[in-house]
Amino acid sequence: MGKSQWVVSHRDKWAVRGEKKERVTAVFDTKQEAIKRGRQIAKNKESELIICNKDGTISQRESYGRDPFPPRDKEH
Repeated sequence: MGKSQWVVSHRDKWAVRGEKKERVTAVFDTKQEAIKRGRQIAKNKESELIICNKDGTISQRESYGRDPFPPRDKEH
């Protein structure tokens, strides 16, 4: 599984940043543009997309890789 991609507030804009990276990959005017690009990268790397609010708290997670701990089937 590749490194997670983070959508974060960056000055007065939004950015996509790789997990544990100081430098951002790309900067966008809107959060939606950053999410779109982050999603593309996460899908290509089969990783997770982590979307943050302006205050830095995590608002959403999307996984595009193979989950090492898939949910158990509780019906069967």
